[in-house]
Amino acid sequence: MPGAAEIDFYLGLGSRYSYLAASQVERIEKTYDCRFVWKPIASGALMDRRGGNPFRGEPLSGQYDWGYREYDAKCWADYYGIPFREPIGFRVDPDRLALACLAADRQGALVPCCRLLQQLIFVDGVAIDDTVLAGLAEPLGLDAEVFQRDLQAPQTRARHERLLDEAKGRGAFGVPTFFLGDRMFWGNDRLVLLEAALAA
Repeated sequence: MPGAAEIDFYLGLGSRYSYLAASQVERIEKTYDCRFVWKPIASGALMDRRGGNPFRGEPLSGQYDWGYREYDAKCWADYYGIPFREPIGFRVDPDRLALACLAADRQGALVPCCRLLQQLIFVDGVAIDDTVLAGLAEPLGLDAEVFQRDLQAPQTRARHERLLDEAKGRGAFGVPTFFLGDRMFWGNDRLVLLEAALAA
């Protein structure tokens, strides 16, 4: 897509709103001749780096109440016409999901891995553990041994750390966050503003 606008897309694999926003990426790319650059991160780690993680302890306001977030996500899913189910708690550290996608990227499968994990979490209701992560290689057509090696590699973790630093340095404070040049758009509900910027 020569000359197409690029949008940096920082997403969390366990984030309801990242899943919802990801469902609109292909439509936006086709409509505005742009390209999203997917940058998976552990969103909790980003919030911890900035301080004041709203998901630690009791909800700070109604928007962070778990019951409301489930209701809101279901409303958005109905609006988009996509399936949604409340995710089951992970049985691995959340950063392992981002690391899996970055490991898959070593074999050219970053976006397919992100989408597969979102399918497992928000559609199929799978509890993500190390066995599930190891099993991603087969449906993605990856070399399983290489994938496992890259999942454990210090270089993969270092890349994730760089992405976290990059997101924080640009002013991101949660996911999903989109950057069109220097303009930041945070949240699934800001996609309409991103689309307006692309159309301008």
